[in-house]
Amino acid sequence: MTAAAPPASVDLSALPPYVLALKERIAYLADAQVERVLRAFQIGAQAHAGQERKSGEPYITHPVAVAGILAELGLDAETIIAAILHDTLEDTELGREDIAAEFGEVVAELVDGVTKLDKMRFGSRQEADAESFRKMLLAMARDIRVILIKLADRLHNMRTLGAKDSDSRRRIARETLEIFAPIAQRLGMNKFKAELQDLGFRALYPDRYRVISERIRAAIGNRREAMGKIEAALSARLSADHLQSHVVGRIKSPWSIYSKMRGEHKSFAQLMDVYGFRVVVDSAMSCYMALGVVHALYKPVDKRFKDFIAIPKANGYQSLHTVLLGPFGAPIEVQIRTAEMESVAESGVAAHWAYKTESGPANSAQARAREWLSSLADSSARTVSSAEFIENVKIDLFPDEVYLFTPRGHILSLPRNATALDFAYAVHTDVGDHAVAARVDKKLLPLRTRLESGQLVEIITAPSAVPNPAWLEVVVTGKARTAIRQYLKHLQHEDAVDFGHRMLDRALDAQGSSLDAIPAAVLDRFLEASKLKRLEELLSDIALGNRMPDMVASQLLASRGKRGGKVPQAPPQAPEKIRITGAERGVLSFANCCHPLPGDDIIGYLSSGKGIVVHREECPNVVELRKSPERCVAIEWDRDVQGDYRAELRIEVINRPGVLATVAAAIAAADSNIENVEYVERDAAAATLLFAMEVKNRKHLADVIRRVRRTGVVSGAYRYPL
Repeated sequence: MTAAAPPASVDLSALPPYVLALKERIAYLADAQVERVLRAFQIGAQAHAGQERKSGEPYITHPVAVAGILAELGLDAETIIAAILHDTLEDTELGREDIAAEFGEVVAELVDGVTKLDKMRFGSRQEADAESFRKMLLAMARDIRVILIKLADRLHNMRTLGAKDSDSRRRIARETLEIFAPIAQRLGMNKFKAELQDLGFRALYPDRYRVISERIRAAIGNRREAMGKIEAALSARLSADHLQSHVVGRIKSPWSIYSKMRGEHKSFAQLMDVYGFRVVVDSAMSCYMALGVVHALYKPVDKRFKDFIAIPKANGYQSLHTVLLGPFGAPIEVQIRTAEMESVAESGVAAHWAYKTESGPANSAQARAREWLSSLADSSARTVSSAEFIENVKIDLFPDEVYLFTPRGHILSLPRNATALDFAYAVHTDVGDHAVAARVDKKLLPLRTRLESGQLVEIITAPSAVPNPAWLEVVVTGKARTAIRQYLKHLQHEDAVDFGHRMLDRALDAQGSSLDAIPAAVLDRFLEASKLKRLEELLSDIALGNRMPDMVASQLLASRGKRGGKVPQAPPQAPEKIRITGAERGVLSFANCCHPLPGDDIIGYLSSGKGIVVHREECPNVVELRKSPERCVAIEWDRDVQGDYRAELRIEVINRPGVLATVAAAIAAADSNIENVEYVERDAAAATLLFAMEVKNRKHLADVIRRVRRTGVVSGAYRYPL
């Protein structure tokens, strides 16, 4: 389909009422731009001709409504046009080239960024959704207007959700609450966030929404007089101190109350027993003066003051928050801000829209949003899996942040419960990769320490320090998780190539040959037939259990025999065991059923995609594993083994006060770290304890058992399982 040349002007009499309403909303645009928007409607209506929404309305009413939502924010003509055309690439024959030719490359890029990936082939609906969302976020990183269109699209879809079937309503509502509302909040668009949450809550939990909404209405009715008195007192006191202000009462939303009831385990009465007010003044200095006035009127509650003007939230939000003891025995929450801050709080990145590619963003929310989007683009480049990328994005969409100081006085905002290791990666990936400890308010603490707002954090690094898998259990930010996973994948690949080389050499050696004896031409043909680009990929596949080394060896020797005559047969040899140091954690894992330790007789089992799982020879599961001899790998411990290994002790004790502390002290005295302890059995006279701990080797475990037995409170201590 090719777009026609634009007419001199659009015939207004032929436009439906909903388009004329849009024309009224975009009166802030120049006449030429309004003409372009109306032209976009004509092209969009022609492209969507014959298509209807589930409600029976012409489909074009939806994109025009989306454009109307964006027009209320005062966005530019390109965004309005892209909103009208946002579904054309996906649902019509209109092509990207047609849009670019008619409206320019910027509009085409915006439409392409919003377009879903339904036409691509994916293994599952979840994978398609994840890849679609990933594409949208990357387009959004290039041009923030993409997410504004997508949020307006989702908002209108939520407003008209009633036409969908029940399952679709729940799925769309859940996605809205989990992803789109938090993104709106992350971008400072609180008005969008509040409506998305309200509509999502109503669609996902209609009964809960109805009950809470009714109780809110009843509570407001009961306390309208008290609210009026407090509001009048605040206004009068501010006016007496010559502060121009506007005071308005705030009411919590049903979703906010439901979330806090569930997350903070509070009753409805506890949450509603708070009076909320917003005070809007004319300048930042007036905010602090107004704070003094309200503190003089009602006493402030200790440790409940927050200054988001000096230290804005990650989404650009600025305001003073304080809690006062009111005249009716209930706390009063007061927010104090300027009209400018109010606008940014409501509309975030869309406030006072002035999209400038060179001269920079128009407000702090836009500046901070671009920093976040830039970090998302960096995270996506490091993450292969779309599902993993979306998981990291969800982690970063925390509503609550902690604000931390670097030694140079810079402020970093991190999600609540972030650790010193998250802080290290927030500073720089290299700092995180080599972190060993942290100084928090000049006190030396481990990297797993959770941080609190206002702390001064300094990261101590060492060139020899590197990430380990346990770090993934410590961090909460997407950036840290992505960086650690990328390092471990690189480490796994290097370990896998080395280990796979040793396994293939061992398999060839058992058949009287070696990898060096295989001609390069034979190896190249084998790799090509296996659809592998390099030898390293073959070796990695072997170590990760995706290919059997004996089978690969046989195939290589057979190929060599075909090309170079008969292969001389060497006498069969007992395969040489592969020695492990325990440092090959990228391709080795240790079975939880038997917890092998250095010093044990061990056997390896190739598990597809996981690599080699190490078992003790006497493990009961080994009998079953040996039924697949091609997957069994002859391994043994090297003489020089490093690291700590998990072991479990089953301890029979006399049940009396202090026995647990006595046993734990004996284990700690043997330089073993206790990971977990649980009661297996317990009665009045005796108890059985199961300790999970870390030891260096079999000898270290024996030393732990000796110390435990000497305590005098133990009737039996032995390794578990036996």
